[in-house]
Amino acid sequence: MWRMLVLLFLLATPLAAAPLSREGLEPLILAPYALGDPVNDKGVWSLRNSGGGEAGYVFETGELAPLPGFSGQPINMLVLLDLEGRFIDVRLLAQNEPIFVSGLGEAPFRAFLDQYRGHAINEPLVVGTPYGEGGAASDNVYLDGVTKATASVRIAHESILAATLAVAREKMQGVSAGPPPRPDPAHDERLGWADLLEQGLVGRLTVSETDLDAAFAGTKWAADGDAAPGDTPYIDLYVIDLGPPALARAVLAPDTLAEIARFSSRAPDDELFLLIEAGRHGLVSEDFVRNTAPDRLSAQQDGLPLALRDADILPSLASDLPGDLHDATQMVLRLDRRLGFDPTRPWDLSLQAIRLHGQFQPEPGSAYFSVTLATPERFFLRPEAPAPLSPFAEALRNRAGDLVWLGLFLALLFGLLSMQSRLAAQRHFTAIRLGLLAVMTGFVGFWGQGQLSVVTILAFLRGLVGGGLEVLLYDPFGLMVWAAAGLGFLLWGRGFFCGWLCPFGALQEFAHHLGRLLRLPQWEPPPTLGRALLWTGPVALVALIAIAFLSPDRAEAVAEIEPFKTAITVHFARPLPYVLWAAGWIAVSAVWFKGFCRSLCPLGAAMRLGGMLRLRRWIPRRDACGTPCQLCRVKCRYQAIAPKGEIRYSECFQCLDCVKIHDDPGQCVPLVLAAKRARRAA
Repeated sequence: MWRMLVLLFLLATPLAAAPLSREGLEPLILAPYALGDPVNDKGVWSLRNSGGGEAGYVFETGELAPLPGFSGQPINMLVLLDLEGRFIDVRLLAQNEPIFVSGLGEAPFRAFLDQYRGHAINEPLVVGTPYGEGGAASDNVYLDGVTKATASVRIAHESILAATLAVAREKMQGVSAGPPPRPDPAHDERLGWADLLEQGLVGRLTVSETDLDAAFAGTKWAADGDAAPGDTPYIDLYVIDLGPPALARAVLAPDTLAEIARFSSRAPDDELFLLIEAGRHGLVSEDFVRNTAPDRLSAQQDGLPLALRDADILPSLASDLPGDLHDATQMVLRLDRRLGFDPTRPWDLSLQAIRLHGQFQPEPGSAYFSVTLATPERFFLRPEAPAPLSPFAEALRNRAGDLVWLGLFLALLFGLLSMQSRLAAQRHFTAIRLGLLAVMTGFVGFWGQGQLSVVTILAFLRGLVGGGLEVLLYDPFGLMVWAAAGLGFLLWGRGFFCGWLCPFGALQEFAHHLGRLLRLPQWEPPPTLGRALLWTGPVALVALIAIAFLSPDRAEAVAEIEPFKTAITVHFARPLPYVLWAAGWIAVSAVWFKGFCRSLCPLGAAMRLGGMLRLRRWIPRRDACGTPCQLCRVKCRYQAIAPKGEIRYSECFQCLDCVKIHDDPGQCVPLVLAAKRARRAA
């Protein structure tokens, strides 16, 4: 049983970290750059050069583009972008992709991100490799992916593009990136091919061989064209937006309409476009591989690149379309609206024309022909930009699911402890207690990051003085744990938090049970030493409070006396001294029951006030308790029962062992003696 309980809390996984503060970001910005001021409420900061001038922007992708990966959580990366839209650096901050966590390791992922340095956002960056010589002549900039992790690095790539383009649109182009419009499924028009052409719902680009020759005139490729008649169409392109159902029905056969519907249900954020090319261009090179970025096509909106990708759909056209279109090259492309694409605003689709000069290792030359497209607003629904939420409301929304589960767990815990006599009398009480502690440690501690800390008390005290209590609202999960601890504080004293709601305390208790299973010797300090050790926690608490006000820059370092951050918050991923401090106290608990809690813990020292502020004496006592019966005092592992039998509530951890003895006719000495007297009288 205990093995299963231990396994439960060890398998818990952490939530994605909150956006980095200034203190967290500054060490990541290397010379000659420095972190500037925040420029908005979305985690975008200015970047300064060595002279103090503006050099660009710093931001996290997890805040601006939280695209979920395989783990269900976003991949968070730090991006440094200069004022010309060029990547200074892209650095991995946090990821939970299974292939990189327990498979390949993070090294190949970090090597992939290194490829962004020096590239600009106006370059068509593509994850993959060019196919053949024709593909190599494409303007696409190919980033080598990671074998066995193609999907993960593409998710990371899209997150980088989405976040970077959002910053670029707002800060470099003066265009705010609001929520993109979506096709209106209820909008219905009966449209034919003639109607589409008449209303300008079809983009059209025509380029003759004469136009192509003019584009290469005066270059070394001027004489390298095919000897085709001048009026021969080199490009005869039609572009139709397939997002609006009315437009898709006008140009597609029923079987392709059904395939488009299935695709849109799987990828609701993709806008599909049908390209029909009746000229000689052919849209892509001979080496093109379906479901990749087309090597002869590119797109821009607001001067920034759009990520084109083949949708891997072979379309069948509606029967009433002109016959020459049925024989033309057809292709369906997709654009992701999450990356800032707005089909209702003008955007440019460019076709690249290639000519080769020379016989041996011919040199490619390029010319570009573009068509500007925009689909009318009437075919779309444009959601209103949501009003900015307060940090607390935003945090509530982000952690709504966790808060519901936490509320249910706390309600269960309060309900069980409100009938503690029945709970303690259960035959499998120890297993029930360890099960609750395992869930609390795994969910509240490792997953929810709800480990309370004296640091929060220090922040609260500083906030009272400086009027800045808003910082406490950034973590509604921790705030709910604090509220529960406060209610338990009034009902039962310190015991509710220290005995049931402290993840590090639970780890010590598991270590104690492991020590018992391993038959390690159990040590208890002599009474005089034990009473002296009780003062170490209050001394540490007073010292921390004094340092917080007299030397606040050292308060965080001194607060490391608590091993909570190392053990619970960062899962021991810290320098060796911190790990030894935290793991050492857990190891000590295998022989000295919850030694840190009963001695040095400053938060536990603050919780001792609950012994005086509790509303009632909730542990039952009899006249014979202490005189002559000493069983509860001897069995109490916290030494929270005085020799005369009274409970020291400031030292009680609500383990319920004494409650169990008190109500057990087979253990409580006064009850056993009373039963014997009754039998004699009978």
